Amino acid sequence: MECAGAYAVFDAIDSPVTQSFGLGIFEELTPASLDILERFFLDRGAAVQHEVSPLAGVAAIDLLCSRQYRPTEISNVMVRPVEKPAANEHGNIQVRLTRPGEGALWAGISARGWTHDHPELQDFVLQMGDISSAREQSLCFLAELDGQPGAAGVLFIHQGVALFGGSATVPELRRRGLQAALLDRRMRYAFDHGCDLAMMVAEAGSNSQRNAERKGFQIAYTRTKWRLSS
Repeated sequence: MECAGAYAVFDAIDSPVTQSFGLGIFEELTPASLDILERFFLDRGAAVQHEVSPLAGVAAIDLLCSRQYRPTEISNVMVRPVEKPAANEHGNIQVRLTRPGEGALWAGISARGWTHDHPELQDFVLQMGDISSAREQSLCFLAELDGQPGAAGVLFIHQGVALFGGSATVPELRRRGLQAALLDRRMRYAFDHGCDLAMMVAEAGSNSQRNAERKGFQIAYTRTKWRLSS
């Protein structure tokens, strides 16, 4: 549903995608519009959640606080120019696009990497992996160490913007350089296909953020997920 310049999305009651997007960016947030958005989620039995950019302004945040919202998650939206990457050597690591019929393999590697730290997301990640691997606009990459698939990542391209997403490494192959190789390969693909801006999202202060910063990404803004207290 679209309301007051924002989109409210219901995926499932416990899905992390069930929330609003763009709140307070394109139109001023008002109590009346917030009433409508809240009812959208409550009528479906879901928690009311909004992921909010600081660009929404103080008034929007103040309104959320006055309505008994509490912050539950902080993440950084990071960007950098797309440039031709250096010819880095990654030894016995190979990164490639998935082949036809490898959707389940890619989804499985992604799920193993993500759910080791977030087991509660297993069903969601497997479903998202199946969707990403089947979606025409998704470019799914696998990183292999000595021929063994160990990391997965996806790339979305839209109007010159390359969104780096879904990167995860299976626990037993972490700290072996797979993520760095995966990022380099996707950056080269973005460069070869005319992108000029790269974007990714990382949990604030996480290893993912530090890895991105080492690759030239900088924080554009820090967004906060707000949840209505029951």
